[in-house]
Amino acid sequence: MKRWGLQRWIGVIVLLVVAAAGGLIWLALSYQRIAIEPPAHTTLFGFWRVAYNLIIPTPWLLLMAIGAILLIALVVALIELNSANRDRRSVDAENLPLSPRVIMAETRGVFAGPLTITVLVPAHNEEVSLPATLKSLWDQSRPPDRIIVVADNCTDRTVELARAGGAEVFESVDNDKKKAGALNQVLKQVLPGQKENDIVMIMDADTALDDGFLAEADRRFTDDRGLSAVGGLFYGEEGHGVLGQCQRNEYVRYSRDLKRRRGQVFVLTGTASLFRPRALKTVAESRGTLIPGVHGDVYDTMALTEDNELTIALKSLGALMISPAGCTVVTELMPNLKTLWNQRLRWQRGALENIGAYGLTRQTARYWSQQLGIGYGVVALFGYFAALIILIIAADEWIWFPFWLLIGLIFMIERVVTVWKGGVPARALAATLFPELLYAAFLDLVYIKSIIDITIGRKAKWTHVEHSGGGPLSAGGGIL
Repeated sequence: MKRWGLQRWIGVIVLLVVAAAGGLIWLALSYQRIAIEPPAHTTLFGFWRVAYNLIIPTPWLLLMAIGAILLIALVVALIELNSANRDRRSVDAENLPLSPRVIMAETRGVFAGPLTITVLVPAHNEEVSLPATLKSLWDQSRPPDRIIVVADNCTDRTVELARAGGAEVFESVDNDKKKAGALNQVLKQVLPGQKENDIVMIMDADTALDDGFLAEADRRFTDDRGLSAVGGLFYGEEGHGVLGQCQRNEYVRYSRDLKRRRGQVFVLTGTASLFRPRALKTVAESRGTLIPGVHGDVYDTMALTEDNELTIALKSLGALMISPAGCTVVTELMPNLKTLWNQRLRWQRGALENIGAYGLTRQTARYWSQQLGIGYGVVALFGYFAALIILIIAADEWIWFPFWLLIGLIFMIERVVTVWKGGVPARALAATLFPELLYAAFLDLVYIKSIIDITIGRKAKWTHVEHSGGGPLSAGGGIL
C-alpha cells in the first residue's frame, strides 16, 4: 500500500470540511428570526443591580442542533461498530491477516508453550527516571521474564544504570531515526526467536507500572488467542501546579472514555503496550503492500507519532486490541507551557499526518471524525471568545443570559463528573471552568499551528526535555 500523499494537504482538507459545516450552521441560523428585546433589570441581595435578557434559541433551532450532534455520533459509532465486527469475523487471511478468526484457525490445537513477557524500554539519556521504571517492572506480582533497555545514542549513565537494575542492554547503531529507528533495530534481533506466546512489551523509560498490570495482561492474552495487543491506561504524576492538574484531568477523561468503550483502543500508547510477536511480524511483512512504510520495519520511521501509526497499522490488518481497566501506569507530565507545546505539536501533527497517509477507510473513520471534531471545536471555542469580547465592547453594561448560564452550568457539571475519580483537586479545577477553557484554547492553538506547519511543509523537530528529578517518577530526559 502506497501512502495516500494527503499528509501535506490533510490540514487543508480538515479546514475545508469544518468551514463547510460552519457555513451550514450559519445558513440555518440566518433563517431563524429571533426578536431581540432590550435587557430588563433587577436588584439582587438588596444592592447588586443586574441586567438580564431572557432570549433563547427557537425550539426548532435547538432540535436541529441536538439532532445533528446525535446523528453524527450515531453514524461514526455505527461505522466503527461495523468495522470492528467485520474485522473480527473475517476469514480473509490475505487482506486481514490479524483478524481473530484467522489467527484462531491457524493456532487451533497448537500449544505454543507458557506465556512469557519480554520488555523493551527505549531510552535516550534516561538516567534519572530509568531506575524507577525498572523497579516498577521487577516489583510486579507477575514480573517480566526479560527486560532489554534499548539505549539510543546515550551520553549519560543510562547503560550503566540499566545493567545495575537487572536489565539487558541493546545499544542502537548509527541510528538517526529516533525512538522508532532504535526499536526497529532491536526488534529485528528479538522477533525471530519469539513464539506465539512470547509477548513483547514496549514501555517508555519515564513510566511506572501499577502493580497488577502484567498479571492482567498475562490473563488477557492467555484467555484469548485472537488478541493481538494490550494497551495501558495512563494517568499523570503529581505536581506541576495548575498546568499539571489540567493534564491529569485530560488523562482521567481519556481513561474514562476507554472504560466506557469496554477497553476498545484509541491508541496503543508508548507508555506501556504489549504485542503478540505475530502482530509485530505481520506489520513488518505488510509494510509497503497492505499498509504504508518500509518493508521489514515494525515502526514507520516517517511517522511523528509512531505509537498512533502502529495502532492504525494493526487495525488496518484486522487486529483485536484492548486497554483493560486493570492495566494502569503513571507517566510524566510536561512541567511548563513550552515543553507541553512541543509535545502536543508533535502528537497533533503526527495524528493528522497518519490519517493522511492511510486515507479514509473503515478503520480510520473514527480518527478522521476526531480530527474534524477538534477542528470544529477550535471554531466553536474561539467563536465563543469572540462573541464574549464583542458583547463587552458593544454593550453599555454587562448583560446576563439565563439560558446560556444554564448551558454553562450543565457543562460545568459534565466537567466535574468526568474527572470525579481524579479526586478533590481534579473536581475543584473542573468546577472553575475557565482554567480548563484556557487549557483547551492552548491545545486549539497547537492544532492550528500543526495545520499551518503541515500545509507549508515545515520540517518537524523532535525535542528533548530534561527534568531535575524529585517528582514521583524522578523523571529524567524524554523524547517529546
